[in-house]
Amino acid sequence: MSTALTRKISRTKRHTRIRTRIFGTALRPRLSFFRSNQHVYAQIIDDEAGKTLAASSDIGFDDKGKVRKSKRAEMVGERIAAEAKGKKISAVVFDRGGFLYVGAVKAFADAARKGGLTF
Repeated sequence: MSTALTRKISRTKRHTRIRTRIFGTALRPRLSFFRSNQHVYAQIIDDEAGKTLAASSDIGFDDKGKVRKSKRAEMVGERIAAEAKGKKISAVVFDRGGFLYVGAVKAFADAARKGGLTF
């Protein structure tokens, strides 16, 4: 098995373990984070109702090719925090999606906290 496939399987297993313990409610929705090779995505989800309350990604950024992924993740974190504040959401449960808490994940979480979200 290739290294890339092994890493993807490991991340999927970690995410499955995390999702057994993390559940978003109306009072504390789940802040879901995902990063692909090219983009960074975030959603605030109410798992009880099965609805996405807010979403953001770096797809609309103009200078995507010139900015590192951790910086783009920081911008997405700021944007999702502002959108959550507009919908009167202040407390969330952070779902890092099985990714290790370094680099883009850490930059995203720090920016979301700085924007006013508590987790």
